Amino acid sequence: MDPVVIPILVAAIVVIFLVASTVRIVPQARRYNIERFGRYRRTLQPGLNLVLPVADRVNSKLDVREQVYSSEPKPVITEDNLVVNIDTVLYYQITDPRSAAYEVADYLHAIDQLTVTTLRNVIGSMDLEATLTSREEINARLRAVLDDATGKWGIRVNRVEIKAIDPPHTIKEAMEKQMRAERDKRAAILHAEGERQAKILTAEGTKQKDILEAQGTQQATILRADGEAKAVELVFQSVHRNNADPKVLAYKYLETLPHLASSDNNTFWVIPGELTEAVRTVTSAFGDQSTADAPTSAQPEEAAAVDADDAPDAIRTPELSAKSTLPLDAARATDEAEKQAAAAVSDAKAEAEAAKSPQMPRREQTSGD
Repeated sequence: MDPVVIPILVAAIVVIFLVASTVRIVPQARRYNIERFGRYRRTLQPGLNLVLPVADRVNSKLDVREQVYSSEPKPVITEDNLVVNIDTVLYYQITDPRSAAYEVADYLHAIDQLTVTTLRNVIGSMDLEATLTSREEINARLRAVLDDATGKWGIRVNRVEIKAIDPPHTIKEAMEKQMRAERDKRAAILHAEGERQAKILTAEGTKQKDILEAQGTQQATILRADGEAKAVELVFQSVHRNNADPKVLAYKYLETLPHLASSDNNTFWVIPGELTEAVRTVTSAFGDQSTADAPTSAQPEEAAAVDADDAPDAIRTPELSAKSTLPLDAARATDEAEKQAAAAVSDAKAEAEAAKSPQMPRREQTSGD
């Protein structure tokens, strides 16, 4: 090999090394701290940067993006002397690479220890119930303390969140029992409220039903009474307008008598004294008005003169006193009244036939003699 080529190769290698040592390419969101002869010189920004070879060197490479740090569970004592394990999550960002590299040796360890001490101070002034229900307050106080302490380290704490609060196992069981009892209490209260509302609604419905039934009964009674009053008034007006004779009234009177015993509660029946007069009035209706006047006037006297033994075939007209009462049951009283009415009608027919034929009075007279 030519002795001249060797020095040229060595010189080229040295030049390449020097050029490579002079150029520094920094990625985005990265910061490089440069030291010259062991002393901080500057911080390289993202892109192409030139440094002095051999004199300058990269001391630390830092990431300026927001980062997440999750700490291990730390035991903390509450105000009521209960030990709870608390996990925290820290969101931080490097704002000054020089301070982060030269103001603190290990900023993550420093932040972790500061978080533990701050938690102990904050949780030590709260009981377990307040600790479990005051996470927002604890987070705010932690962030205020950490942000103030890490500002000089070139680090900004964006958020501090409590990931978990783990009380002792016995406390968990007691809390579960308390929660179960509270839920049972709420369920019992809701059930009682439901039954109360149901009873109130049932009572209201019954009240409305009774009111409506009473109103319906009242209106029906009023309408029924109005109808009966109008019917009575129409009948009364019709009777007086048509000038009904005593025969019609007597006939209607006889029709009404059987209905007096229609009730099952009747134990005796009072037969009025006007029954004979009513029967006589009906008998007069079957004969001729012109021919019946004379015989009817004499008929009672002839009937009174005939003896029962001498005229066995004659049908006697039943006569009842006005004050006579029959202690019979309703059925027998009705049958007796119907029999008496039939007998009266038969007697009336016989008298009418006797009044028409001239031989009947003679035969009665002969039989009377």
